[in-house]
Amino acid sequence: MKLSHQTVWGKCLEVLRGKLAATDFKTWFEPIVPLKLTGEVLTIQVPSFYYYEIIEERYIELVSRCLKEFISPNANLEYSVVMDKNAKPKPYSIDLATSRKGSFSYKQDKNISKTINPQLHPDYTFDNFIEGECNKLAISAGLSISQKPGTTAFNPLFIFGKSGLGKTHLSQAIGAETKRVNPHKNVLYVTANTFETQFTESHKSNTRNDFLNYYQMIDVLIIDDIQEFAAKRGTQNVFFHIFNHLHQTKKQLVFTCDQAPADLQGMEERLLSRFKWGLPTELTIPDYKTRIKILEHKMKKDGIIVPIEVIEYIATNVKNNIRELESVLVSLLALSTLNKTDINIKSAEKIIDKLVKRSKTEVSPDQIKDTVCKYYGIEPGDLYTKSRKREIVQARQIAMYFSKNYTNYSLSAIGEIVGKKEHGTVLHACKQITNLLETNKSLKKQIQEIETQLMC
Repeated sequence: MKLSHQTVWGKCLEVLRGKLAATDFKTWFEPIVPLKLTGEVLTIQVPSFYYYEIIEERYIELVSRCLKEFISPNANLEYSVVMDKNAKPKPYSIDLATSRKGSFSYKQDKNISKTINPQLHPDYTFDNFIEGECNKLAISAGLSISQKPGTTAFNPLFIFGKSGLGKTHLSQAIGAETKRVNPHKNVLYVTANTFETQFTESHKSNTRNDFLNYYQMIDVLIIDDIQEFAAKRGTQNVFFHIFNHLHQTKKQLVFTCDQAPADLQGMEERLLSRFKWGLPTELTIPDYKTRIKILEHKMKKDGIIVPIEVIEYIATNVKNNIRELESVLVSLLALSTLNKTDINIKSAEKIIDKLVKRSKTEVSPDQIKDTVCKYYGIEPGDLYTKSRKREIVQARQIAMYFSKNYTNYSLSAIGEIVGKKEHGTVLHACKQITNLLETNKSLKKQIQEIETQLMC
């Protein structure tokens, strides 16, 4: 007897629930709705293109095995992307096989609402962003934009600064506040890497005009890490047209970058000049007072109790990076829990010495590789195979990520040591893990636990 689409998907969910972390299952699979089963093709409804990308990137092999078991060996998957909860299914449709060889299209139904999912992290709000002299101007401009997007002198707002100073958080906070004040506005946060991938897919599938139309309906467009457009002429060209359309129609643009506009290399002059039209504003290293406030906020938010002398010690010795500041606090709690010891200055000193002050030559890619493999219960030799098993691919990417951040080895050397891969693969792996850390709490916890083991 032929199974219904609800029954097939229900059986798939039973398998997925048993194999995935509870948080991952709840985040990526509970919102999915099975729509129909036509022959050997199951159609599922997902809330956004981002869900499609995440499923295809992380879970498609597991989903594919389930479909082949419960439908047939030739089972295929079709995505229906509904960005408006009140709209009928299939305003945007994606037809592809589970082999990831397909592409998606932006076929907009003119009769539905144009409201889209802004792709914002719920924790990245102004309430969770600590103000200090290091970011006061950027926050002030962001709040002004949120009230009246596209009508202030801050268009575009170009937020730049070193890694770990809060650029992603602030840019998304602007989007979140805009949606709160102006719920009818179409806000979209996207990384430069995702924008480029979508553009490439539209080019391959001959849907470039649909891609342009999709982005031109955005009221507030936030692009993170825009320096990744450097030396990519096709992407820059299409983005130039999107920029012009949005700016001329008084839509708001917000960009983040690791450099000031004047320092960007490989970017067309016509784009550089437009980046300077509004307000370029830098996020700088937080001062001692702000670092204290950041740590206190982290403690309150996570329910952590740390003696004030320890907080002051951390704030005094961790100066250059907010991410490091928070990581020390979390690692300190983890180390205290594992060793069943009190949190004190001595334990804080050990954490800081290992995590922040450690000379990059004191730990090698080989040591990192062994630690990561031991954590995931796999053999180091597995990293050299062509296996696409999720745990092996993830372990390889994490080992590359740590090697880049903890050592002075070149990307080529890291690639050779961790899996015999090219430097481009290492760069992609580092970007992949960095992006996932913004949204995947389970992975973030794993990274913190591995960091703790590297310190011991």
